[in-house]
Amino acid sequence: MRARAGLFLVAGGALLAALALAAFRVGERTGALSGWQALALGLVQGSTELLPISSSGHLILVPWLADWRYLEENDAFNQTFDVALHLGTLIAVAGYFRHEVVTLTRAWLRSLRRRSVDSVEERLAWAVAAATAPAAVIGALGEALITERLGDPWQIAILLAAFGVVLWIADRREERRDLGELDVRSALGIGLAQALSLAPGVSRSGVTITTGRLLGLDRDSAARFSFLLLIPITLGAVLYEGVTDVLLGELPPGSAGPFAVGVLAAAASGLVAIMALLGYVRRHDYSPFVVYRLIAAAVVALLIVTGVRDASF
Repeated sequence: MRARAGLFLVAGGALLAALALAAFRVGERTGALSGWQALALGLVQGSTELLPISSSGHLILVPWLADWRYLEENDAFNQTFDVALHLGTLIAVAGYFRHEVVTLTRAWLRSLRRRSVDSVEERLAWAVAAATAPAAVIGALGEALITERLGDPWQIAILLAAFGVVLWIADRREERRDLGELDVRSALGIGLAQALSLAPGVSRSGVTITTGRLLGLDRDSAARFSFLLLIPITLGAVLYEGVTDVLLGELPPGSAGPFAVGVLAAAASGLVAIMALLGYVRRHDYSPFVVYRLIAAAVVALLIVTGVRDASF
C-alpha cells in the first residue's frame, strides 16, 4: 500500500510539473506545437499505450478531431515527438516493474553465461527476448510502409473494431496458466502478434494481451507480460531515434518545452494506467475496453460518413 501511494505521488508530481511548464509556455514557439497540446497528447499516450485501446491510433485521432495540423504537416518532428511520448511510458513501466526488470536481467545474464535455462525467472527472461525480436525486425524493415500506407482515421476505425472483437473472443478463453508457465514458443507467438500493432488502431497492449489470453494465460499474467514487452522494444526505439534525430539531427526551435511536457504527462498517466488496469483485471474481464473500441470506431465512422471530418488526415 505504501509503495502504491508513493507511485501516485510520483505520478502527481510529474503531472504538476507538466502543467506548470505548459501554463508558463516554457520552450514554446508560436505556430508550433503548444505546451497544452503536448500535455493532452502525453496524457493520451500514457493511458492508451498501456490500456488495450491503441495509443498510436489515439495520437492520430486526437489531432484529427481537434484539427491540430502542426504534427501532420511536420512529419519528421511528429515521429520524434511520438518517440518522446513513448519515453514517458517507458519510464512509467520501468519504474513500476523495476524489481522485475532487475530480476529478469540478472536471470538472463546467468542463463547466457551457463548456456542453460534452469529457473522460472530465466525462462521468463528468454520469453521476453523471444517476443521482442519479431516486432523489432518487422518494424525496422517495414517502417516506411507503415508510415506511408497506414494511419488514416478510416483505417484506424476498422482496426479498432476488428481487434476489439478479437479481444472479446480471446477473453472468453479459460485461464489455464500463469506467467511462470509461459514457454518461449508461446512467447514467440505473442511477439509475432505484437508486430501487428505497428498498424495504428491495433494496439500493442491489446494484441499482446489478446494473444496471451488465446494461449491460456490468466488476465493478470497477460497484462503483466504485455507491459514487460514494452520495455525492450520501446527502449530500442528511444535510443535509435535519440541518436539519429536528437544527437545527430536537429530539432526545430520551440520543441524542448513540448517534449518535456509530453514526457512528464505520459509518465504520469502511464503509472496510473498500469495500477488501474492490473487492479481491474484481477477481478474483471476486458469487456469495457472492447465496448470502448467499438464506440470509438463508430464515432470515427459517423464523423467521416457525415462529412464532419475527412477520412484521411
